[in-house]
Amino acid sequence: MLQVKNISGGYQERKIIENLSFSVKKGEIFGILGPNGSGKTTLLKMISGILPVKSGTIELAGKPLSAYSPKKLAQNIASLPQIPTQMFDYTVWETVALGRYPFQTGFFKRLTGEDEQIIQKTMEQTNISHLKNKAINELSGGEKQRVFLAQALAQNPVLLLLDEPTNHLDISHQKIMLDQLKNWTQSNGLTVVSIFHDLNLASLYCDKLLLLKDGKAVAVDNPSVVMNEKTIEQVYGVSIVKQSHPELARPQMLLIPEQKQEETYKVTKRDIVQTKELIYLKAASPLKTLSSAIIGGGFGWHSTFVNRHVDKSYNCQDSRSEMADFLQKNGFDQHATVAMMTAACLEDGVVSELEAEGVSVVIVVTAGLSNAVDAANSIKRNGIASGTINTWILINGRLSDQAFIESVMTATEAKTKALADEKVLDPVSNTIATGTSTDSILVAATQKGIFHQHAGTITTLGRLVGRGVYESTIQAIQLNKKRRGRT
Repeated sequence: MLQVKNISGGYQERKIIENLSFSVKKGEIFGILGPNGSGKTTLLKMISGILPVKSGTIELAGKPLSAYSPKKLAQNIASLPQIPTQMFDYTVWETVALGRYPFQTGFFKRLTGEDEQIIQKTMEQTNISHLKNKAINELSGGEKQRVFLAQALAQNPVLLLLDEPTNHLDISHQKIMLDQLKNWTQSNGLTVVSIFHDLNLASLYCDKLLLLKDGKAVAVDNPSVVMNEKTIEQVYGVSIVKQSHPELARPQMLLIPEQKQEETYKVTKRDIVQTKELIYLKAASPLKTLSSAIIGGGFGWHSTFVNRHVDKSYNCQDSRSEMADFLQKNGFDQHATVAMMTAACLEDGVVSELEAEGVSVVIVVTAGLSNAVDAANSIKRNGIASGTINTWILINGRLSDQAFIESVMTATEAKTKALADEKVLDPVSNTIATGTSTDSILVAATQKGIFHQHAGTITTLGRLVGRGVYESTIQAIQLNKKRRGRT
């Protein structure tokens, strides 16, 4: 649909765009990114034909822009610039109707019935029909943005050029507008080239991205390639972290604000409070967490950690809501808490602290074995009995996401080894148990101090986690056996 080949140009003798090439297929949304002054708006003006190229060519539908008459170009390309500060006092209807001007014929240039239908349809699609009789100067910035989008769409263009289309829009209308644009590209074959300042919105909605710096292409590719941490940091001069969107296969960039050097917070064994009803920790500052707990599962940041005792007869259809109510009644903020439960006696819980080579961890394990199960033979089970092994791994250090996951693997291997050495059996399969069917785990890190890329058993951190979980689980199992009168 659009071919940009080795173009250079700018204003008078000042070259803004230099030797730029890319292509956009029909039905794609193509995003242009770059810091202020990188040439984004200049490029858009060159594509629209407003600003001539000094060298190179721009082709639309296989024809150079120079081959189109001004009227034909206006029929094929619509532009939505940034909202002007001064504008005529037209009504919304009159403003949108200007989009049909390139199609009007005759001396008086009157709207046809077809024109009016198109105007009405685009106003409905952009949710501005209720504003049709209002003066454009009476509208908010977001409403004006939608009016000018409707004007551009009223042209029925094959190529739509947008300069920061979500500017002045709240988050709801940003989503509505971009969802509509995506739908139009897919259903009508509309091709969109748009400038974005919001990298994450561009990543979510664009099929391809162009990253500009000083008028030159740094990268032209799909979002997963262009949204590279090092590349974005070099172009924008900011610290960022790249993460995956939780629902879509699209990268998202998170800004890292400049922070003053804070005193390193260290979790110790003395911070753990252990009673008959609860084992809990209230940290001085939030820890980054990975957990399978009822409350606070997945990745997050939490400052309170709770392991709650429940009776063996506990049976609740909505344990999450029940746990949330329990936390609230007992003065815990559920949004800042990782919470799990067990029927095991919390007085038999084991708290240990290990340190080596400047790395320190605190391990907390509670063990109930009546629900012991061999994972390889769990298909033979029909129900869930009471009994849970809950494990906390509290790390004084900075962990990569990879290290969080490796910590879970290391801890699981250590727990399984402890069960084997203590000859804990699955009563159904009569084989060595690997855990219980309701085990929970928490890995929490202060994210201060030594950085750990890995936490496998070959690393210092992994060795501490493995030894700590193994020894604590052994001790917790032995205490549980003793309480149940077994050896």
